[in-house]
Amino acid sequence: MDKILVLDFGGQYNQLIARRVRDQQVYAEIKSWQQITPEEIREEKYKGIIFTGGPNSVYDPSSPHYDPAVLDLGIPILGICYGDQLMAYMAGGTVSSAETSSEYGKTILNVAEHILFQDVPSESICWMSHTDYISEAPSGFMTIAHTAKCPCAAMADDTRKLYGVQFHPEVTHTAYGTQILRNFLFRICTCSADWKVENFAAQLIEKYKAQLQGKKVLLALSGGVDSSVAAVLLHKAVGSNLVCVFVDHGLLRKSEGDFVEKTFKEEQKMNLIRVNAEERFLNKLAGVIDPETKRKIIGEEFIRVFEEEAIKLGKINALAQGTIYPDVIESGKGDSAVIKSHHNVGGLPDVISFDEIAEPLRDLFKDEVRAVGTLLGLPKELVYRQPFPGPGLAVRIIGDITKEKLLLLQEADAIFREEIAKAQLEHTPDQYFAVLTNAHSVGVMGDARTYGYVVALRAVETDDFMTAEFSRLPYEVLEKASSRITNEVRGISRVVYDISSKPPSTVEWE
Repeated sequence: MDKILVLDFGGQYNQLIARRVRDQQVYAEIKSWQQITPEEIREEKYKGIIFTGGPNSVYDPSSPHYDPAVLDLGIPILGICYGDQLMAYMAGGTVSSAETSSEYGKTILNVAEHILFQDVPSESICWMSHTDYISEAPSGFMTIAHTAKCPCAAMADDTRKLYGVQFHPEVTHTAYGTQILRNFLFRICTCSADWKVENFAAQLIEKYKAQLQGKKVLLALSGGVDSSVAAVLLHKAVGSNLVCVFVDHGLLRKSEGDFVEKTFKEEQKMNLIRVNAEERFLNKLAGVIDPETKRKIIGEEFIRVFEEEAIKLGKINALAQGTIYPDVIESGKGDSAVIKSHHNVGGLPDVISFDEIAEPLRDLFKDEVRAVGTLLGLPKELVYRQPFPGPGLAVRIIGDITKEKLLLLQEADAIFREEIAKAQLEHTPDQYFAVLTNAHSVGVMGDARTYGYVVALRAVETDDFMTAEFSRLPYEVLEKASSRITNEVRGISRVVYDISSKPPSTVEWE
């Protein structure tokens, strides 16, 4: 199987680059620049390398650099943004910084005839995000693209098969970004399109059959897409040695605990243990306001519950989790900035009483996880359920968490989801939910003054959850949801709609 190395220099689009490569049925794996040497790259027989973007300047002593020997491996390399500048810097070019040359957002790109731009028009739209730029290409390189402010928007050394682009071909805003990546993968690297999700799923099952043979596995089952697919995959690998523990921390959506139990215990016939731990979690979270602290508390308490259940069950060798790629990158994988920690990544305690942790979906994006779930025979209504954070409604309640606030949010969220369903829009936004803000607002009910919470409704559209646009929901749907929430949920006096996109915002509020 051909594979591409995505060499991570700390940008937030690194996972997105890998996903775009996989979209072309070429396997991509990400490694931090600190994790692999040029010699190891050679030994792994990668067909190509992509240097990612990053937030630093190549002239900053603390910025990530790399061994220039990588340029002489004979392996095609594509540098993107910071990766482009780093390539120029390592090869002896000049990288400059000037406010007048910075570009952010959609920009007109002019390209020359070149294999990297085959089937790309001479003028198109690209997505720029830079202050530094290459003012002089290295010896042996020629400039093959420019913009109004960037004299070297792309460069190439065809002899050594080294290429760099200042813009971001991996984002959808770059009109011909996919074609540029295809040209690099197939025309320059001569990759074969031989990676398929179904093959990967089969390989995972075989991998865990061998890795977990004869071992008892405790799975953290939330009923969300990720843990559900992990459960079915591992059930196929280890059968009755899998014990699914569903920790009902009380922070789920309305009636969700009963739904999870019915689906897996009765319909999927899995060995499921439901632990009702709402009071325990609420006591631990009492008075906690900081969202990262909430996540850490919930993550540690999850593990403590699993440890307790493991003692009851006898010897348990492995803890299984539904960690996926976006969880890892947003928790600060490699040198990437931490956006938010995830309870099943950054929130793990330092010491746990299991021999190992199994994360079968760690290298998959959300759409790939859904594809695997479908292949494994999970029902559509479960595979395409709304994404739900591991910490649950704890990160959708701003400020401290109380039973009163939890009930208010559960009711408001249920109403919003009901109105989306009535309008037959369940599959239009990719994620939608309610948030209980910590703000209060004056209202009027009958002839009396009220002073209740403000609820924010959130709906986004995305194909990868690395970037997202807010959904343009019909006003009628928003109006109906707002009317019902303020009339039916006593304690909420105002409803607002979140029209922020990711970036700069995240999908979740906390």
